[in-house]
Amino acid sequence: MKTLKIDHIGIAVENIEKAMKFYADTLGLKFEGEEVVGEQKVKTAFFPTGDTEIELLEATDPESPIAKFIEKKGEGVHHIAWQVGDLDAVLKELEGKGVRLITPKPRLGAGGKRVAFIHPEGTFGVLVELTERKKTRSEG
Repeated sequence: MKTLKIDHIGIAVENIEKAMKFYADTLGLKFEGEEVVGEQKVKTAFFPTGDTEIELLEATDPESPIAKFIEKKGEGVHHIAWQVGDLDAVLKELEGKGVRLITPKPRLGAGGKRVAFIHPEGTFGVLVELTERKKTRSEG
């Protein structure tokens, strides 16, 4: 499996507005935008930093994965996302290696990215997200 880079680090928060103030005002990161991803029951806010981003995640439903994560573990790092070139091929390769996938088929994530998750049982306790960014018109 070839990864291109760390795409983002996802941080689960109870109050996205309060967290955004910290990342913008205290750390001086530039706010890039926020988005609600209905399928995931989450509100996101992005802060680019170097060649990656910080993604803040606030639950929009008490039954969402983020709400359950915060209930169980509290606020904090939720996942690390690696960008890959061909998500379908990577998932097929991982399945062939016996890797337990939470999402064996890509789904739509924030920013129009295709995403899938590897179960933390096989990654030493880290929830790994794989992302494939959609191509821009200039990329073909």
